[in-house]
Amino acid sequence: MNAHRYCVIMADGTGSPYQLRLTYDRFLNVVPAENILVVTLARFADEAARILPELPKENLLREPSARKTAPCMAYAAYTLLTRDPGATIVATPWDLVIRDNELFTRTLSEAFDYVEANDVLMTLGIVPKTADTNFGYIQVKEGRNAHLMAGPLQVKTFTEKPSAELAEVFVRTGEFFWNSGIFVWKAATIVSEMEKYIPEVTELFHGWQEHIGEHIFVERAYAECPKVSLDYGVMERTSRAMLYPARFGWADIERL
Repeated sequence: MNAHRYCVIMADGTGSPYQLRLTYDRFLNVVPAENILVVTLARFADEAARILPELPKENLLREPSARKTAPCMAYAAYTLLTRDPGATIVATPWDLVIRDNELFTRTLSEAFDYVEANDVLMTLGIVPKTADTNFGYIQVKEGRNAHLMAGPLQVKTFTEKPSAELAEVFVRTGEFFWNSGIFVWKAATIVSEMEKYIPEVTELFHGWQEHIGEHIFVERAYAECPKVSLDYGVMERTSRAMLYPARFGWADIERL
């Protein structure tokens, strides 16, 4: 496996502990075991360590408070840059259900290959099977029937949980994909784009090169950190957003 590939599991501590185990095991097919990090709230960290006893202590990052996905990624990306300036990251929620692990692994490997050769922010877009109003949608620039295309596509718009009528239109055009919540990017690229678009988050981590591993440093950063999602804070603003079509089975566990 590529030693510069990492997985960051964003675990908010809610739901079944069994799901964290499944998610961790799934990514063992994608990155080396020692390159998997779990970011979770401090009050859930002991439970995460119990579920994943093999996880190195330095790979369990404890968030002092819930601040959504952008601060979570800032914490993880800065941590990885101190270890490996050439790190490439797949970031995933802990609570997704994936079917067809072989296709999942192949799709993710192809996305990694592209990201390693290009400074882009990639999200995996699920080819929708129904006009579900419980998911976010991503439109690409390639136009009608883009869902039949292979390889990376250029992101045009994001829509969060549309109406039933709008969802029907989205699915009929073939221009829209479900937002999987799974991202692939170089650590250096996502940090650069976060520093550009959400400096109100990244400025709080000033001095990360020396202090990111210190508990008190992280406490102070999170104390003033706004709640910002990666989609809203970065992906909807950046010119580097791309989508990799994904055809494996996918579901948000809350919808099962």
